[in-house]
Amino acid sequence: MTFSDGGRDAQHAVDSTAVDNTAVDNTAVSDSAVDDSAVDTDSEATIESVSRSSSTVRYSLLIAGVVVVLDQWSKRWALNALADGRSRHVIWTLDWNLTFNSGMAFSRAQGIGPYIGAVAFIVVVVMLLSVRRTGGRSSIIAVGLVVGGAVGNISDRLFRGEAWLRGSVIDFIDLRWWPIFNIADMGVTIGGVLLLLAAVFESRRVVR
Repeated sequence: MTFSDGGRDAQHAVDSTAVDNTAVDNTAVSDSAVDDSAVDTDSEATIESVSRSSSTVRYSLLIAGVVVVLDQWSKRWALNALADGRSRHVIWTLDWNLTFNSGMAFSRAQGIGPYIGAVAFIVVVVMLLSVRRTGGRSSIIAVGLVVGGAVGNISDRLFRGEAWLRGSVIDFIDLRWWPIFNIADMGVTIGGVLLLLAAVFESRRVVR
């Protein structure tokens, strides 16, 4: 082998090494790009999840706000229109009949208002946290109804008494064959039923 042949072989070896190094660099760049893409995808998924959770809470709060407004407006009306203590017949068995409830919903367990108020506050917090995880349309509506009803009655206990949580809830919807209630009670009851139905349908879907 001549010196010229040896030089060509050495040059070829150097070129091969350079090509290999370039391939390694390209592979490293490709891997880095893949990692960056994965990070970006995870970030986008996290942002989307947070945004969706915030939206579900906002919708539930909007529904709750509507329930609270209707409840407090109707109670103000009842206080003014039924102040004489006489009931007003509306239709069939439905009467307007003003009462003051210091107990649970539907005039049960009188005198334990402070405990009921504290429990209702905890329920509101738990419900708002739970709707962030579920996010279904029925759950959003149900949670809004329950939270609105709970806040409506808590407001009575807070602001319609002489001491903290010692106020009485205003009830005036009298069906004669059911305990007297209000719009807040309706929200809690209907919302609770919707949550139960949603749970039943979800369990059946999972089984299938």
